[in-house]
Amino acid sequence: MENKKLPTLEDLEAKLGGLKSKRILVRSDLNVPITNGLIDDDLRLQESLGTLEWLMERKASVVVCSHLGRPAGERNDKYLISPVRERLLEILPNLEVLENLRFNPGEESNEETFVNYLVSGAGGNPFDGYVNDAFGASHREHASIVGPPKTLPSAAGILLIREVEVVERILQRPKRPFLMVLGGAKVSDKLSLIEKMLDSVDEMIIGGGMCFTFLVASGVSVGDSLVETEMVDTCRRLLDSEVPIKLPLDFTAMDSTGEIGNPEIAAEIRQCGNSIPNGLMGLDIGPGSAVEFSDAIFEAGTVLWNGPMGVFEDPRFSAGTETVARGMADTRAFTFVGGGDSAFAVKKFGFSDSIDHISTGGGATLELIEKGDLPGLEVLREGAI
Repeated sequence: MENKKLPTLEDLEAKLGGLKSKRILVRSDLNVPITNGLIDDDLRLQESLGTLEWLMERKASVVVCSHLGRPAGERNDKYLISPVRERLLEILPNLEVLENLRFNPGEESNEETFVNYLVSGAGGNPFDGYVNDAFGASHREHASIVGPPKTLPSAAGILLIREVEVVERILQRPKRPFLMVLGGAKVSDKLSLIEKMLDSVDEMIIGGGMCFTFLVASGVSVGDSLVETEMVDTCRRLLDSEVPIKLPLDFTAMDSTGEIGNPEIAAEIRQCGNSIPNGLMGLDIGPGSAVEFSDAIFEAGTVLWNGPMGVFEDPRFSAGTETVARGMADTRAFTFVGGGDSAFAVKKFGFSDSIDHISTGGGATLELIEKGDLPGLEVLREGAI
């Protein structure tokens, strides 16, 4: 990840001869989960405040823009940014917050007309500068990410720079042993990440739904569990690599009468050993595997975790993920949680304050690790500053 240095807020301030009364467009990532008009998890909102406060302390006129959900290029009241705007204005009353960028189809298609609308002032006075602090969207070639730096003096925000620096730290200077813990549903979603990290880590743990394809590749019966049959040969090849890949040896499984996420429907829930009988689906790692994985986390020097160990949203299948989250909180290793469901899990189980870094990125984090750069970072380096 030997890239040209990102322009900083200080660089932007120097370029503009100070920020007082300068009108600055800030692309934040305020894509927070909202239920019935209430914010469920405001991690991204809270992490965005550092840059906004820095600019406002220097008397800049700050206009914030973000996407929210997937409204498919048209106005949809379900995705109004109002709850986020209200929360932000409670903290920083002098902000201006634009409506959901994705209400305009030009945002996701990176249309020149929408870029021009943004850089020319978004319906207000022209902007003097632009700041990208939306790390979680910087892997997208969307209008608000890659458009403004081509014409406006631009900089990376505090959050974006911190996210990039932490990824660089764990890839270039990890404290050994370096352990990666992976979960989630499908091997195919994280194949590139696995192949990339096998060159960097000392050990890899694989749980979640994706572990069953690896188990089939190693000759273990997984019953009716999720398996990507087309990925079995690939998993067999990965298991033959020089880096040890640790898989679960016991599971919490449910029969076909049950419904995931609905404990009120009667179902047989069983603990299984190193193979799962037909008629049962593995939905969480078992207690033995959870303890074994936690022991490995405790002995590591650096731990990167991305992806839950089971369907943790259902309390019947949350124990494995909770045990791993507790292990992340208790270890003396440098701990990095790679956004998405993993970030939600450590917050749900009350361990957020004990993790060294929780990424706001999710997909952007994984892509930065895999590829070493993102479109939103590249355009900043090549932009108007």
